[in-house]
Amino acid sequence: MSFQNKVVIVTGSSSGIGAAIAIKFAEEGAKVALVGRNQEKLNNVAKKCGKPLVLVADVTKEEDAKRIVDETVKVFGKLDVLVNNAGIGGGCPITADNAIEIFDKVMNTNLRAPVYLTHLAAPHLVKTKGNIVNISSVSALRIQMQGSFAYSASKAALDHFSRAVALELASSGVRVNTVNPGPVKTDIMENMGLSEADIAATLKLMEDMTQLKRISDSQEIGDLVLFLASDKAKAITGSSYVIDNGMLL
Repeated sequence: MSFQNKVVIVTGSSSGIGAAIAIKFAEEGAKVALVGRNQEKLNNVAKKCGKPLVLVADVTKEEDAKRIVDETVKVFGKLDVLVNNAGIGGGCPITADNAIEIFDKVMNTNLRAPVYLTHLAAPHLVKTKGNIVNISSVSALRIQMQGSFAYSASKAALDHFSRAVALELASSGVRVNTVNPGPVKTDIMENMGLSEADIAATLKLMEDMTQLKRISDSQEIGDLVLFLASDKAKAITGSSYVIDNGMLL
């Protein structure tokens, strides 16, 4: 599944799923543009990616989004794959005073940013007959918990947007798919400031919610993304691939 001389943008690649995806692409020969907000974390990932392009950027800012695509094409000469991975959580009741503030923040990151990056990247992907993989969630398909209206809505919208764009770009040879993970072991809970005890308890709770009684690691998500971005998946577009250890069952 070689990506020799392919050019790949991975947003949110400073840690977790995005970092795993970027590293796997690099291991398969791709030229990778790493995108994130934390310079130090990006530098740590870059050490495992050969000679990547490191872009400190906020995908919710239009000028940053434009810089991501422009710099990648300027440095590497083209674009073959866009992975829209950057995303945030954000839970609160619909009755909360800051409900709309939370909703706007989540939608800007999880939906508007991928839409705008797709808009910017599409002309370049048409030239290479490339493809897009959007990282969604099982929360797009079923409500997992109370207070998740913003996150769930953003991921459901991302799935439907992906199908709409898959239809639009198919005639140009560009494929668009989504990956919908269930629980994944990442550093997101550490970043939220949870204690080791709270993290362990949360992981156990999530594990019990799956039928296979296990939680995926980031590398498993990366393997699926690479498959969908490869020629092995040349017949797949407009599809959502659930990887949740049977959680939806």
